[in-house]
Amino acid sequence: MSLGSLKLNKGAHANFCKRFLFGIPGTFAEADSSRAAIGFYCLGALDLTELLESKTKVTERDGWREWIWEQQVRGNTVSPSSDTNQEYVGGFRPGPFMRMDEPPNLKHSDEPETDEPVVSTSDISTDPPHLIMTYTAILSLAILRDDFARLDRVGVRNLLRATQQDDGSFTATPGQGEADVRMVYTAFAICNMLDDWSAIDVEKAIIFIKSCYTYEGGFGQYAANEATGGPTYCCLASLRVVPKEYASQASLTEEQRQKTIRWLVQNQRSGGGFCGRTEKVADACYSFWCGAALKILDEGALIEERANAHFLYRCQASVGGFGKEPDDRPDPYHTYLSLASLALLRVRGDGFDESWALPRLDPLLNATEETAKWAREHLRSN
Repeated sequence: MSLGSLKLNKGAHANFCKRFLFGIPGTFAEADSSRAAIGFYCLGALDLTELLESKTKVTERDGWREWIWEQQVRGNTVSPSSDTNQEYVGGFRPGPFMRMDEPPNLKHSDEPETDEPVVSTSDISTDPPHLIMTYTAILSLAILRDDFARLDRVGVRNLLRATQQDDGSFTATPGQGEADVRMVYTAFAICNMLDDWSAIDVEKAIIFIKSCYTYEGGFGQYAANEATGGPTYCCLASLRVVPKEYASQASLTEEQRQKTIRWLVQNQRSGGGFCGRTEKVADACYSFWCGAALKILDEGALIEERANAHFLYRCQASVGGFGKEPDDRPDPYHTYLSLASLALLRVRGDGFDESWALPRLDPLLNATEETAKWAREHLRSN
């Protein structure tokens, strides 16, 4: 069957994701602890299908915007240091599932922004901000075209400072949680959007990223881990978004670059989709992770775009959304990344109708070019 007779059901995908924005179904209860990320996948899918305004009401978008701002942590006192004079830490929490009242005598949102530290009244917060959720919350607000006037920039800088470890890696939350290249990527993406790298040690982080490079040519989640598509994207995107003064340190050798290209190309399977690890089955999310990694390396021409689109077509569910493979249960994560892959790896040629037309994607921030532009311009202007 030729792709020319197939349709990308953007309306159904938008409706599928919109349902999650009103409440996570019980069958997805495990996602409740990552609500800010789920919100980004859903809003991102609506952004990619260009149906956000036509499928939602102004009052709904305002409500989602306010919910995201309610997750901003201000006056939090998490710090990996034992120093009693700890700086308050800001950013965004995953959702209200662990929310508690703020301790007394801490900075509140109606106080003026200042770089002065606030004395801690506790060593560990029960409701810490999270690097990945801060990244997704910022992009979600950009999709909703918020002006970021309420963003606590000092708190975000303190979050970045409090999560970086001595080896250059970052923990998910200050002093605790996973410490892998996903956290490095989200920290770098936040710094890039803010155009402010003052809170982190970029050189140490680059050294950590390069320690995750493997003999296959990909990157592992940690040093000595097996190469995987997602961490490879995170590492390559991180190395590309650094300020110009770090470009030489961040570059791969030509031999490393060629090995990475070869490994990524070999991950495209005979059915058109990409696998995440050597000789594994194709999974829809890796169409983005591996495809975007090749785009970052300026080697997108090596991707069989039609075959990839055909694989993703078969991952569409009749009720809307994409599963990780054909006939699998759809979910917001695979839905967003499938659409992101199609926006990035644009199918070309005769026979493709307008249903396959999607806005261009910024592969470094993983958002539409318009949303990425909005985020950078408004975060920097404020």
